[in-house]
Amino acid sequence: MRGRLVVVGAGWAGLSAAVHASLAGWQVTLFEAAAQPGGRARSLQARDAQGHDHALDNGQHILIGAYTDTLALMREVGLVPQDLLLRLPLTLVDPQGVGLRLPDLPAPWDVALGVMNAKHWRASDKLGLLMKATRWRLAGFRCDPALSVAALCQGMPPSVMRDLIEPLCVSALNTPAERASAEVFLRVLRDALFGVRGGSQLLLPRAPLGELLPEAACAWLQGRGAVLRMGHRVQRLLPCEALAGSSRDDAASARWMVDDVPADRVVLALSPAESARLVGALPDPRGCVAQWAERCLQLRHEAIATVYVKPAFGQAPLRLPAPMVALNSSEAWPAQFVFDRQWLALGCASPEGSSAASSQVLAFVVSASTLERATLTPRVLQQAHQQLGLQQAEVIQTVVEKRATFACTPGLERPGWLPDAALAASLRACGDYIAGPYPATLEGAVRSGRQAVLGEAA
Repeated sequence: MRGRLVVVGAGWAGLSAAVHASLAGWQVTLFEAAAQPGGRARSLQARDAQGHDHALDNGQHILIGAYTDTLALMREVGLVPQDLLLRLPLTLVDPQGVGLRLPDLPAPWDVALGVMNAKHWRASDKLGLLMKATRWRLAGFRCDPALSVAALCQGMPPSVMRDLIEPLCVSALNTPAERASAEVFLRVLRDALFGVRGGSQLLLPRAPLGELLPEAACAWLQGRGAVLRMGHRVQRLLPCEALAGSSRDDAASARWMVDDVPADRVVLALSPAESARLVGALPDPRGCVAQWAERCLQLRHEAIATVYVKPAFGQAPLRLPAPMVALNSSEAWPAQFVFDRQWLALGCASPEGSSAASSQVLAFVVSASTLERATLTPRVLQQAHQQLGLQQAEVIQTVVEKRATFACTPGLERPGWLPDAALAASLRACGDYIAGPYPATLEGAVRSGRQAVLGEAA
């Protein structure tokens, strides 16, 4: 064993850190304040008006083929991604089935052919998009850090902005195009559309998020001798030299005490506010820790809301053209996407022959949400009626994750804008808000967890 390593937080970043630490030979202890792992990507249970139980999530998530670290971590803990994720070519279609569909070809030919086959765009629209994409590629997918996505795409045909750029931006960065970072957006496009084959493909969860990684990762860790302390909110983190008079032999040889657990190395995998709270008592003669904590507390956040709906009793199930459909979003109709969770659970290319409406669950996703639940839910129901023809519906649950992601705005690459991973020689932080190449995504969290342990560029 290399020593004792404590991970505080069992979200996807913390689980990644704990698994990679165990693989590297550390004796791992994992703390989690909640009763279950997963952080902001976890499962939940809900009951409808008829008393039927539904396995839902605290938000409808998607992955893409470019999430190589996430897929590798799933395999490491014994999962088979193709059994849990429905892989589809990138498809952004409206309720009538009109939109962009990429073929299964190597990049960038999938993008080129998908754009050329988009029947709803004029030839000039297609040419304008391909020319713009070519310029981005020749520039190495780099731009002025001060640019927003809207400014980057100035002059692009309105149909392309509406059908492609804006849906991609809000789904990837959870920030509207007019205030989203163009630099981060280009990096996502590079990896997804112009990277590995299948990088742009959608990986839609067929199972609750808990089964997608957290539960298997915890079982894997326990099988390797890790100690999991669920339902324990850590109250104190101190270097052992600050614990004057300690007579514990194990503490005397350790660098840190995490509550009552000695550690040679600590990884904080907490929310920005919780990380700032925990490091607040650390000795800080140079003020570096205080500056780091201040960056955490200054982060602005975006909410994501998910409204889970089922067709009312007696109504036929909706037939959507794809398991994920893009919606016409506005202030009055706030949802950008709807997912057919029954279709996803079937794990097939078509829902034909599926069961009745009573088992169909639709997840309406509102990224960068600014509405309160009482206002949001009826607007989504009205949107479902107007755009999908859902005459009568029952709301199972509305989930609002108020701090779902940090606001991915221009200037992210400025030194010191985002908290970095290093706090001290044996104290690291990880999470989807830690400085790195991606916005706040599951892949960003998983890569950050690996980097915190292995010290590799993620």
